[in-house]
Amino acid sequence: MTLFGTNLVAMVTPMHPDGTLSDTGLAGLVDHLLATGCDGLVVGGTTGESPTLTDAESARLVHDVAVRAAGRARVIAGIGTYDTATSVRRAREAEAAGANGLLLVCPYYSRPTQAGIVSHCTAVADATSLPVMLYDVPARTGVAMELPTLLELAEHPRIRAVKDAKGDLFEAMTVMSRTSLAYYCGIDELNLPYLASGAAGVVSVVGNAFADRNASLIDAVRRGDLEAARTIQGALLPLVEAIMRTSQGAIMAKAALAELGVIPSAAVRSPLLESPPAHLQRLTDALASMAVPV
Repeated sequence: MTLFGTNLVAMVTPMHPDGTLSDTGLAGLVDHLLATGCDGLVVGGTTGESPTLTDAESARLVHDVAVRAAGRARVIAGIGTYDTATSVRRAREAEAAGANGLLLVCPYYSRPTQAGIVSHCTAVADATSLPVMLYDVPARTGVAMELPTLLELAEHPRIRAVKDAKGDLFEAMTVMSRTSLAYYCGIDELNLPYLASGAAGVVSVVGNAFADRNASLIDAVRRGDLEAARTIQGALLPLVEAIMRTSQGAIMAKAALAELGVIPSAAVRSPLLESPPAHLQRLTDALASMAVPV
């Protein structure tokens, strides 16, 4: 667990309205996440708008977050692409930039066979000395990491964890029972059931705004206090719905952070568009509900 932390946040990438990276926004976001109990910072993942980041921007983000965090949280670099050679290069650049681990998404769009997924992930894991967290998100990639694939990849000494955004809890429990892979819930709606089933932690989008609530949820489950855990998760539900079930997680997480004054702008890069008024109202109402202590 300590390889990656337990209360991880899939960080947004703060930007100016013209689409350039915001150094001030990034520094403020890292400080906010550390202050609210985040012990793992996932940089340049899906929520960080990775498809729109250049290689240079990705490496710069990892470096700047690592410097700002100064060892107070693990820095996990999203380096996965649909091209193995590019993913290998990005992995090496992330290691040089100061990453503590790698987030490796299943190759998207090209829809490789399961053998191709194993080959891709093995090549990336062989490229650096960093531990690897696999990212299984078939709704985005078009192909899932199947059970035999996960079992095979678990044999690699540097493949140590899975961010599961597939939502097959039975499969997750099966893999956890048969391997040493640490599972992290990558679906904010299902954080509680995953944690109760043995997940090591969460990789949360909603945690951009309220990582402290996720920290309390993880602690409650670890104490065996499921009643407290249900209360915490119940209080989070309006915000989870507003961020994850309106336009898009990255868009709404940025809107929440801007509303809270953590980042100066909710700007996103095309093809993403900022939140429409109806979504912002739902978000404002959900944020107001978070002022009620649990």
